[in-house]
Amino acid sequence: MNPYILATLLFGLGLGTTITFASSHWLLAWMGLEMNTLAIIPIMAHLHHPRAVEATTKYFLTQATAAAMLLFASTTNAWLTGQWDIQQMSHPLPVTMITLALALKIGLAPVHSWLPEVLQGLDLTTGLILSTWQKLAPFALLLQICPTNSTLLTMLGLTSTLVGGWGGLNQTQLRKILAYSSIAHLGWMILILQFSPSLTLLALFTYLIMTFSTFLVFKLNKSTNINALAISWAKAPALTSLTPLILLSLGGLPPLTGFMPKWLILQELTKQELPATATLAALTALLSLYFYLRLSYAMTLTMSPNNLTGTTPWRLPSAQLTLPLALTTTSTLTLLPLTPAITAALSL
Repeated sequence: MNPYILATLLFGLGLGTTITFASSHWLLAWMGLEMNTLAIIPIMAHLHHPRAVEATTKYFLTQATAAAMLLFASTTNAWLTGQWDIQQMSHPLPVTMITLALALKIGLAPVHSWLPEVLQGLDLTTGLILSTWQKLAPFALLLQICPTNSTLLTMLGLTSTLVGGWGGLNQTQLRKILAYSSIAHLGWMILILQFSPSLTLLALFTYLIMTFSTFLVFKLNKSTNINALAISWAKAPALTSLTPLILLSLGGLPPLTGFMPKWLILQELTKQELPATATLAALTALLSLYFYLRLSYAMTLTMSPNNLTGTTPWRLPSAQLTLPLALTTTSTLTLLPLTPAITAALSL
């Protein structure tokens, strides 16, 4: 892609998200979401591959549906209450519709089916943008409306953690596994949103760091399926030995960073006298942990050389920058001791 066109699209991507962040009017927020969607569409389809075009079409139709639903709900709210302010949502009907529309935008279960299919059709760089940056604007709106429909949010959260763990069990494609991982982590964030928005922000922040490092590792190894991970020892031995720790951090095991948000979320749910919800969420995390362990096994405990079904890729040196990978990997592995400082900064 022409660098000037790419820069324009990335600028549009950032501008759309910024407009949504800064808006207090539903029409401006909707406009920012639409700019965001229209800017990423050419980036997704730039490979001109049938799978990329198919993924782009699915993404466009899904986002257009969610945006239309959001616009209809905000208009309904203006009709019922006489105001367009995002933080003054009082009627339960438009609040429920907007919550479901934003759930469709970010890929929460049970409206999640588009996310694994779309992510599978993209390259790892575009998939990284879709899994991280594209979640920010809808989450900003969810945090602003702070829906009080506890039953809806609890059901969305538990369903997402269950589907995110269950759906990734039989997958061999890394991008689909990361999509189901995203669904599971989003479920944890939604589960705690109504009780502690600052905890949701903390979980989102740690998710972004861990997902960023995971995508960069797979991009450095040029791996898109589990079999390709088995030959990563010859490409980057030191990174291959650290990657299982990154994956276990995604799974939420101590003493790694991913344990921090799950620990605090379970603690907050228990404080809110929801032990059954906390127990179910913790059990669904075991499902996610299983397929992270599968990836760790494929990378570190599978002997090389391997009889792969596909052609062994050329072991060419990667032109990828190593500083972002080093920073995110370090954060993914070592932020847990800073939990008291982080919680104090977020005023938890």
